[in-house]
Amino acid sequence: DTIDYGEGIRPLQSGLRKSEDFYTVLVLGRDTGGGGNTDTMLLVSYDVTNQKANVMSIPRDTMINVPWDVKKINSVYSYFGGGEKGIQQVYKEVSQLVGFEPDFKIVVEWDAVENIVDAIGGVWFDNPYPMDYHDPKQDLVIEQEQGYRLLTGSDAMQIIRWRANDNDSPYGYRKRNGGIGDSGRMKLQQDFLKAVIRQLLSIENVTNIGKISKVFRENVETDLTFQNVLWFARQAIMGGLNVDDVEFITMPWSGATVWSRTYKQDLSYVVPQGQA
Repeated sequence: DTIDYGEGIRPLQSGLRKSEDFYTVLVLGRDTGGGGNTDTMLLVSYDVTNQKANVMSIPRDTMINVPWDVKKINSVYSYFGGGEKGIQQVYKEVSQLVGFEPDFKIVVEWDAVENIVDAIGGVWFDNPYPMDYHDPKQDLVIEQEQGYRLLTGSDAMQIIRWRANDNDSPYGYRKRNGGIGDSGRMKLQQDFLKAVIRQLLSIENVTNIGKISKVFRENVETDLTFQNVLWFARQAIMGGLNVDDVEFITMPWSGATVWSRTYKQDLSYVVPQGQA
């Protein structure tokens, strides 16, 4: 179906680029246990020519102009049933924020993170918080010690989903002493992704590019072909891309509250800011 982009000009998917080989990828982390919302949204750009990359986190509570009551960007993919229709609607909303349509998309089910991390032999990461959270409704258990160690896939899944401890946790609950909220979780995910990139870009993984690409393709929904993934991996490793060449940012925003007809209370939203 043709998407109505409003009265403005539809953002372009391709055209004039910053360098000969400049690509953008929209990465969506879908939380199947939490109703299927895309609670993690990353817009990645990779300048192959100059070996530079940027990763921008889009807050899940970003307010968008939609007809349903809870107008948060993380609800778009699941509201339209996922798949190609869901991703096209997400493209529409993201393009309204950044002015262009991403070249490629990657949809990662949370369960796949465990497989990907295990496939690369785990990830060394310095967990900055003691984590103690239990949610029986989602069958979610997060119990992670603070400190630097090699994370398994299960460890990684717990850490990147954590926002706060239980009410009765010995580590505390509220932001001041035991939780970090959505903004803190985005920063935690960015730091974890840095650790993953650092490990993937190590020279030891040159011989594992094919294996890593295969595991990646088997655990995500994407329009990147196996050859695409292999090419990007080779360009990054052989081209000398360093984790210091990857900049992590969060979309500039301010907070707002809006009354919800469904929940009969004010809900917190993120409002995009054109100038940081």
